Amino acid sequence: MSHLVEPPALPVPAFTDEELAELNAEFERLPAPKIIQWAVDNFSPHLCLAASMQDAVLIDLATRVDPGIEVVFIDTGYHFPETLETVERVRRRYGLNLRIMTVAPHDEELWKVDPENCCSAVKVGQLDRALAGKAAWMSGLRRAEAPTRANAPIVARDLRGLVKINPIATWSDLDVQGYIADHDVPVNPLLERGYTSIGCQPCTTLPTDPDDPRSGRWAGRDKTECGIHL
Repeated sequence: MSHLVEPPALPVPAFTDEELAELNAEFERLPAPKIIQWAVDNFSPHLCLAASMQDAVLIDLATRVDPGIEVVFIDTGYHFPETLETVERVRRRYGLNLRIMTVAPHDEELWKVDPENCCSAVKVGQLDRALAGKAAWMSGLRRAEAPTRANAPIVARDLRGLVKINPIATWSDLDVQGYIADHDVPVNPLLERGYTSIGCQPCTTLPTDPDDPRSGRWAGRDKTECGIHL
């Protein structure tokens, strides 16, 4: 008779939800590099950074703290060519410790036959694989990106029980643009063509609402998030 065995606890601090809430309040006053340093100090090497390759701002910040930090990119098979070119440009620029999660081809294009579940099957499923054995992960999510993200925490526990850190959650669009200009950060060329939020090609258009940067994502559908940041 077999017994399920709990995986061994990772040798990292175990923060309670109350402690994370206190840290979240403290981080509101800290610059992004300090938040990234906290994440590296507490969770490395059981830490990674998930990147969409819209720009390399968080990668630039994080590699200044830890040049060897693992960066995860999910290749859904549906990306714009410009996004894949940006992946390679960023990889070369920073000498990234890059892990690309590739999705096995489907007999039918999933975004066509099951658009609602495509993201969960493709993006979320691959992120789950990438986060196996991790204690924490970082993303470039920002509150200014959409009304649905306005209350995004800087640090909290995700649905997997991992610690999720959003070091630039408080940054405005101007903060991002200024950092890109000051540090010559690589950006996806689609940004220069008017795209304000870049996901998979079949489900991304130019913004339909000038006041909502993410209005070009899943336009015409009752969908605002792929599920990665829920």
